[in-house]
Amino acid sequence: MNGKNPVKCLDLTFRDSHQSLFATRMHTEDMIPIAEEMDKVGFWAMEVWGGATFDAMHRFLDENPWDRPRILKKYMKNTPFSMLLRGQNLVGYRNYADDVVRAFVEKSCEVGIDIFRVFDALNDLRNFETSVEVIKKNGKHFQGAICFSLTQRKMGGPVFNLQYYLDKAKALEDMGADSICIKDMAGIVSPYDAYELVRALKETVRVPINLHTHYTSGMASMCQIKAIEAGVDIVDTVLAPFGLRTSHPAVEPLVVTLGGTSRDPGLDLDFLLKLGEHLEAIAPKYKDLFDTSRVSVIDTNVLKHQIPGGMASNLANQLKEANALQRINEVYEELPQTRKDLGTPPLVTPTSQIVGVQAVLNVLFGRYKMITNQVKDLCFGLYGKTPTPIDPEVQALALKGYSRGNTPITGRPGDYLEPELDKVKEHGGELIKNEDDLLICALYPTTGKEFLKRKYGKE
Repeated sequence: MNGKNPVKCLDLTFRDSHQSLFATRMHTEDMIPIAEEMDKVGFWAMEVWGGATFDAMHRFLDENPWDRPRILKKYMKNTPFSMLLRGQNLVGYRNYADDVVRAFVEKSCEVGIDIFRVFDALNDLRNFETSVEVIKKNGKHFQGAICFSLTQRKMGGPVFNLQYYLDKAKALEDMGADSICIKDMAGIVSPYDAYELVRALKETVRVPINLHTHYTSGMASMCQIKAIEAGVDIVDTVLAPFGLRTSHPAVEPLVVTLGGTSRDPGLDLDFLLKLGEHLEAIAPKYKDLFDTSRVSVIDTNVLKHQIPGGMASNLANQLKEANALQRINEVYEELPQTRKDLGTPPLVTPTSQIVGVQAVLNVLFGRYKMITNQVKDLCFGLYGKTPTPIDPEVQALALKGYSRGNTPITGRPGDYLEPELDKVKEHGGELIKNEDDLLICALYPTTGKEFLKRKYGKE
C-alpha cells in the first residue's frame, strides 16, 4: 500500500549502475529482455542514457548511441526516460559550441528523452543556458543538478557550505528547473548532512528534490533514509545485482524498509526480485570488468581522500604506465593542493581528470613543470568560473604562450566558441549520411569517424 507521501524512485540500472561497476559496457541486447517488465514496476523515471554511454557505445560496443533510447522506447511506453547531460560538455569532455549543444539536445528530445538531468563540473550555471533553452522549448523536464563537493570531512567551510547549495538551488529554480538533484558522485555526503541539506532545500525552493548518491563510502543507504525523513521527493536506486560497490543503493531493501510507512513507494518486492534474476544471469558476461583488487565492497578511504572511484582507478593507471605506482600516496597528498590551486572544482567528469592528471604530473616532474592543455583551458576560463579563484601564479604559468592569449575570459564559455557543425560536415565528408553521424563526429572526431567507417563497411 502506498503511503500518504510515497517517495519516488528513479532507476539507474540501465545507465549509471553499469557505468560505475563495469565501465559502461552493458549491451542494449541485455536490456531488452526485461525492458517491458521494468516499465511495469512504477519507477518515477528510468535513466537509460547520457554520462559515458555515448562514448562507450560507439567506441567499445560498436552500437550507434542514438539507437538505445529509440529501441528501449519501443518496449517501455509508460516510464519517462532520463539522461545525464554535462551542460555545455554534453556527453563529451570539453565545452562544445552552441550549435552543437542545440542540435544534440534537439536530437535527444527526438529519440525519446523526457527528463534531462543537467550538471556542470564547476557548478557554473551559465553552462546550462543553451541546453536548458532547448529542453524547455521542447516541453521536456529540466532537472537542475548541483555537484556535491567538500573541502573537509563534513559539509561546511568557506566554499561548499549549506548556503552555497541553497544559492545554487534557488538560481536553478529561477532558471526554470522542474526538479533539483543533489548529485553526490563520490558518495561523500554523510547522513546528517543529507538530512540538513534536504530539509533546508525543502524550505528554500518549491520544486521536488532528488538525491543521487553512490555507495562508494558505504554511507548511501543511511543517507537515503535521513533524506527521506527530511522530506526528499525522489531517490536514485538500482536493482540489487548491479548495486552497492561504486554503484548505488539497491531498491529492494528500501522497499521493505519503507513498507507500511507514510513514505512507502508501493513497489512490488517479488516483481523486483524476478527482474534481478535476469541481471544475475547476464552478469558473468561482464565479470572481467569488475574490480576484484580488494575484498571490501566499499572504499572507506574515500571518507578521507574524497576521490571518486573512477578517478582513483585513472590515477593508478597513469602511475602504472609511468612505472611509478609506488608514488600513489604522494599523488593523494598532492591532490588537495592542486585542486585548490585550480580553483577548488568539484571532482567530477571532466574536472576530476583535469585535476588528477595535473597532480600526477606535479609529483612525477615537479610542480607545474609540465601543464596539460586542459589545465590551460581551465585557467583561461573555457570551462567556466571556478568556485574559488585560480592561483594567479599557476594561472600565469599555464597561460604563458597559450594559443588563445594570456588574458583569461570571464564570460560564458559558449560565447567564445565558434560554430562547429559546418566544419564537422566538411571533415566527415561522405561518412556523414545523417544527423546521428554528424553529432557522433562532432562530439568524438577521431573515434566517431572510426565508428562510422566500421558502420559503413569502410574498415
